[in-house]
Amino acid sequence: MKAGKTEQRSLNASDKSSSRKTRSMQFDYDLFVIGAGSGGVRAARVSSSMGAKVAIAEESRYGGTCVIRGCVPKKLMVYASQYSEMFEDARGYGWSVGEPSFDWGALKTARDAEIDRLEGVYGRILEGANVTRYNQHARLLDGHTVELRDGTQIRAKTILISTGGRPVKPPFKGVENTIVSDDIFHLESQPKSLICVGGGYIALEFAGIFHGLGTHVTVSNRSTVLRGYDDDVREHLIEALTAKGIDLRLGVNPVEIAEKDGMKHVIYDDGSVVIAEAVLMATGRSPYVDGLGLEDAGVSLSDGGAIAVDEFSRTNVPSIYAIGDVTDRVQLTPVAIREGMAFAETVFNDNPTRPDHDLIATAVFTQPEIGTIGMTEAQAREGHDVDIYRSVFRPMINVLAGREEKMLMKIIVDKASDKVLGVHIVGHHSGEMIQCAAIAVKMGATKKDFDRTMAVHPTSAEELVTMRDPVSGAT
Repeated sequence: MKAGKTEQRSLNASDKSSSRKTRSMQFDYDLFVIGAGSGGVRAARVSSSMGAKVAIAEESRYGGTCVIRGCVPKKLMVYASQYSEMFEDARGYGWSVGEPSFDWGALKTARDAEIDRLEGVYGRILEGANVTRYNQHARLLDGHTVELRDGTQIRAKTILISTGGRPVKPPFKGVENTIVSDDIFHLESQPKSLICVGGGYIALEFAGIFHGLGTHVTVSNRSTVLRGYDDDVREHLIEALTAKGIDLRLGVNPVEIAEKDGMKHVIYDDGSVVIAEAVLMATGRSPYVDGLGLEDAGVSLSDGGAIAVDEFSRTNVPSIYAIGDVTDRVQLTPVAIREGMAFAETVFNDNPTRPDHDLIATAVFTQPEIGTIGMTEAQAREGHDVDIYRSVFRPMINVLAGREEKMLMKIIVDKASDKVLGVHIVGHHSGEMIQCAAIAVKMGATKKDFDRTMAVHPTSAEELVTMRDPVSGAT
């Protein structure tokens, strides 16, 4: 979304003022990027293509959380874990399947090789874009100067921070006996039992992964799961996870974790104790701002510890911008990439551009999978008179397999305008389906638009365009 004329004049005036102050200064680069995750790499590459002289610093591996220790390796593990049910289901379709076995080492080797390949791709992208790389930590000295770990000081007209976020552990006795999501990818052996502490997507995705690979999994959380998601989605998921045999313990909080004879003893506030080989703390992430020299440069933080930015990703220091999880706006890789694109347009293409954070589709790779966009039913009812269309059914793929797991599809509609306010799906390929549904919702589709769309048969997705009557008694 482009800025209006008033906003553009304001930005241009600010830029000219800043330009007058820095005209006589000598800069090594037009842009220096700190952090080579998906957002930082995109901003660097695109800015360079617009004529900027660009450098980037990365203290770890190129690709950031998503590529190295997040979305990509996790999704590969999701695929691996799904084969246990596939082998079971194959018999229903006439296949004779021998006794399957799983090799953690083989998966780890193949997964790590793919991550190494992708990191190489990121490096070649930067090299091809003529972006100078510094493989070390960088910190700010002031609004135009960064210092590398080896003491080298570099001056840049504009600095972009894209350092992402890091897992955090709550402070309680024995928490040092636990691991976080980053550590999962370095485990040399598969734990026979695992406790996932937390109710967000990270805890639940890894619960599904390890359960599918044969680990006994317990999930514990102080409240419910997936707080902020639609109530029907959460209830459907809880029922499905329980049916699979995952031990869900909700409403409890760990107060101590003791290690005895190589096992972790998790003591909860209700007095109960659960013992497992490993404990994953998936209780949240925080913006990675440590050691960046933000205070020295005068960069302001939000109350939550994120870098505070305006709608154009600019900090209170005119020459410094920030994008991605370090700003804690929306913690999603495609959002960081879009923010990086908007930054480049704003700073190097004379086209002030706001990243659009409205109506973002998301997928949660639990098992079953979740796809969602727009308002939950509870959110919609706060300001709208709504109709709720909901269907729960057993998808065709589960019939011959004898699997009872069902899908959920839900559409939330504003009665007055007939506009679709939200779409929520739980089941096979929900992530793929929600991407397509998101286009319609983003365009402002009405329920009538859904109704007049011809169904693709036989598919699960056809349910999205064949629900004709709102459910009664929806809450």
